[in-house]
Amino acid sequence: MFTLAEVASLNDIQPTYRILKPWWDVFMDYLAVVMLMVAIFAGTMQLTKDQVVCLPVLQSTVNSKAQPSTSGKADFTTVETTSGQGEEPSMRTVSFGSAPTVTPDIPLSRATSSQYQPTESGQELKKEQKDSSGRKTNLDFQQYVFINQMCYHLALPWYSKYFPYLVLIHTIILIVSSNFWFKYPKTCSKIEHFVSILGKCFESPWTTKALSETACEDSEENKQRLTGAQSLPKYVSTSSDEGSPSASTPMITKSGFKFSADKPMIEVPSVTILDKKDGEQAKALFEKVRKFRAHVEDSDLIYKLYVGQTVIKTVKFIFILCYTANFVNTISFEHTCNPKVEHLIGYTRFECTHNMAYMLKKLLISYISLICVYGFICLYTLFWLFRIPLKEYSFEKVREESSFSDIPDVKNDFAFLLHMVDQYDQLYSKRFGVFLSEVSENKLREISLNHEWTFEKLRQHVSRNAQDKQELHLFMLSGVPDAVFDLTDLEVLKLELIPEAKIPAKISQMTNLQELHLCHCPAKVEQTAFSFLRDHLRCLHVKFTDVAEIPAWVYLLKTLRELYLIGNLNSENNKMIGLDSLRELRHLKILHVKSNLTKIPPNITDVAPHLTKLVIHNDGTKLVVLNSLKKMTNVAELELQNCELERIPHAIFSLSNLQELDLKSNSIRTIEEIISFQHLKRLTCLKLWHNKIVNIPSSITHIKNLESLYLSNNKLESLPTAVFSLQKLRYLDVSYNSIALIPGEIGLLTNLQHFYITGNKVDVLPKQLFQCVKLRTLCLGQNCITSIPDKVSKLLHLTHLELKGNCLDRLPATLGQCQVLRKSGLLVEDHLFDALPPEVKEVLNQDTSIPFANGI
Repeated sequence: MFTLAEVASLNDIQPTYRILKPWWDVFMDYLAVVMLMVAIFAGTMQLTKDQVVCLPVLQSTVNSKAQPSTSGKADFTTVETTSGQGEEPSMRTVSFGSAPTVTPDIPLSRATSSQYQPTESGQELKKEQKDSSGRKTNLDFQQYVFINQMCYHLALPWYSKYFPYLVLIHTIILIVSSNFWFKYPKTCSKIEHFVSILGKCFESPWTTKALSETACEDSEENKQRLTGAQSLPKYVSTSSDEGSPSASTPMITKSGFKFSADKPMIEVPSVTILDKKDGEQAKALFEKVRKFRAHVEDSDLIYKLYVGQTVIKTVKFIFILCYTANFVNTISFEHTCNPKVEHLIGYTRFECTHNMAYMLKKLLISYISLICVYGFICLYTLFWLFRIPLKEYSFEKVREESSFSDIPDVKNDFAFLLHMVDQYDQLYSKRFGVFLSEVSENKLREISLNHEWTFEKLRQHVSRNAQDKQELHLFMLSGVPDAVFDLTDLEVLKLELIPEAKIPAKISQMTNLQELHLCHCPAKVEQTAFSFLRDHLRCLHVKFTDVAEIPAWVYLLKTLRELYLIGNLNSENNKMIGLDSLRELRHLKILHVKSNLTKIPPNITDVAPHLTKLVIHNDGTKLVVLNSLKKMTNVAELELQNCELERIPHAIFSLSNLQELDLKSNSIRTIEEIISFQHLKRLTCLKLWHNKIVNIPSSITHIKNLESLYLSNNKLESLPTAVFSLQKLRYLDVSYNSIALIPGEIGLLTNLQHFYITGNKVDVLPKQLFQCVKLRTLCLGQNCITSIPDKVSKLLHLTHLELKGNCLDRLPATLGQCQVLRKSGLLVEDHLFDALPPEVKEVLNQDTSIPFANGI
């Protein structure tokens, strides 16, 4: 037989699962334990004491000699039987009457003992037997045992025999049904994960210590209490409200949390900062909750399984109640038995008594009472399951009480688990809701970030950039540390891959800040911070993947001078440019767009009258529509790089103020349109490098004010004399072409300071080249030059001479007469330099304080 401990183990669940056991499940578990005890108790008694006692019902003639007895006398019936063949009939007496009467004066023990006192002589015994009367059965003890065993199985109803086992089986089924959702593989994993996360969220320091401070830190009263009379320096804008963000602009409101007026404010003596370990654990919890929610919210298997097992228990209750009610009256004390073994016993009918009938009937009534209570609880559970939508859970109360207004409502199995937890203790769901809030997560990140990035650590990361400005670059942080805004001497701030960047009012302390970089960082700003940036920021770099990442407040920075946009500005099918109006940027002078444009965005024309420099760097996408260029009458510098242009756009010829044109990395093959540049009187720099230009038309002479000409990395085979008629030319770059000859007319370029012809096929240097006495840079590398004329000594201003990669066998000794040329500016093979006279090498090795001029 099972022990109680062994059977009760079927009901064991992990102690941590108790938070998912509502009161009705707990109550039903206890009822199941009581039913188990009833089954085990009844089964144990049946195994040890259950039996029937049977007596035969005589069918022969009864010689009743005894008269009806009066009160206090026994009634005896005499049955005449034969003990065997050839023997005289003998008389056996069996008493069926009442017990002898006990008088008040005689003790019970004496009355009883006197009845059974042995006779002193056989004569007295015979006399007593002769006087007594009874019923003769003619059965011995073994026959009685045999009949009792047979009648136990024949006469006793099956329910009386198997009642304990049925109760045990039913109870086990109910126990299994109650806890099946904790054992089923597809649900137990989710439940185990949920309980684990819930316990960690409940005990996390963030929900106990930091949460209360989160609600208090943004209260204005507490800020004043913490900081005393000292207040944050606030920037007061001298401009009008024009250009301030509209209601739709993503700004950070001053107060991110709500407080109830009727609740007393708790005094916070100091702001507690989570240690690094607690902060990392809390961050991990936020990530676990996010992933668990995504995994559980997509199905309702747990809910369906719980409903299913409740329905099974209800159906089981109805079934048990129906058939038990029919068999409750079959458990009786008296039974008639017809064993059909008359040839062995001599009797056909027996009257039997079931000695456990009374106890089993009481246990059955108790069991029916328990199962009724169990069934009513099942019906209540079904009512609860279908009364409210359990596949939706609202954190409305939690949002009001915890001051986190962004806790989202959940659905499906996630909602059902939280409903079950509420039946245990609503405090669990309140604390758990904190880890569903993005505000809470951001606040935690902010606290941890400020703890890690102190003022001293940030100061160590400040460096000097190429423009000799103090620059700080923050990369892949969870936010912007508060200590950044204490670096008041910072001039350039770069924020890269910081999706939750927030710019508070403290930025008004950074009076030297003029340049801001936002690389994949859609930063949000407070109203005061925006006012400061609007009136102080001069240069802004925005790098993005989608145009929606560009903060809306960028288009309202009316004092902005330079704007750099790097990212995808084309929407689907390149039909529409997703760029907001730039009309408010009245002072914008430089617009740099690195994207994949097919046309110049119409919104750029909003600031066209003010632009002086427009740069469009495409990623190889062909720029087709350029008509908007005609409106940019004040543009002085125009760059259209990598736009797959095949000819010089005609719209450029309308830019009367154009001074510099850069068409680098296109597919231009011919530049016959260059004759139209004669209308661009101010054009001084023309960059046509990295194209496919084969020749230079003679019409280039019409660009009389041209000072710089870039034609490197093309397919030129010669230099026309027309180029050398440009008397103002100071910079000529024809590197990496197929030029074999430098015309002697180069001597006409008396103002030439920089000449690059590296990577061509030149073998002879004309003597007229050295008439360009203003040359500072002369790059002749990677050609076929065999000798350098001695007239190189005329280049007194030469500071950079490249000769490496030629066929030289020596260098002229006159190099020493180039007064400002030094070894650092002489690029030549080592063996050629070593072959120079010692005095020349000594001159070239001398230090010079004259700076190398690589500009124009």
